[in-house]
Amino acid sequence: MLLDGELWEAKFLNFRAEAWRLETLQVYNVPQEEEEIRQFLAGERIDPHAYSNEYTDDLKRVRREGKSKGRVHIVTRPLSQYLWFEFMYYQPHAWAGEDIRIMDVTDRHNPLDGVQDFWMFDRSEVVLMHYEPDGTQVGREVYEGDPEPYREYQRTALAESLPFEEYVKGLDVRT
Repeated sequence: MLLDGELWEAKFLNFRAEAWRLETLQVYNVPQEEEEIRQFLAGERIDPHAYSNEYTDDLKRVRREGKSKGRVHIVTRPLSQYLWFEFMYYQPHAWAGEDIRIMDVTDRHNPLDGVQDFWMFDRSEVVLMHYEPDGTQVGREVYEGDPEPYREYQRTALAESLPFEEYVKGLDVRT
């Protein structure tokens, strides 16, 4: 089943315990971010202490309800401009309650090589994220098979990654 609109939004409103994401791309081409990326490349930065939007408000709701939301982003250095842009938002998202982790595979084998981006809800429902080579999303699809391999991908990603704040401590973060 392809997901869009209200069906997709319902996944984030109706999960019972956990929504979790694996991100594998170094660049995502998101039309809604074009202006923010332009501003970022021009040197503008958000104040992570003052930043709030619908996403951070929703993260706080999720946490109040005793649920969790998290992700592991697989990266290689040098980090793309897009990743630097995304990292700027990861800080306030982490403070709002999202468990964000980074799996840097620059100088080592990637145990998840070939695994595509996905969301997993309550460790039982998987939604595959489909992208063009340039990072443009072209679809979302409910995976109809056994979710066990995706639970194993999650376990591997969590074991092989660092919490976002720990990862960026050693980087020359462009602020």
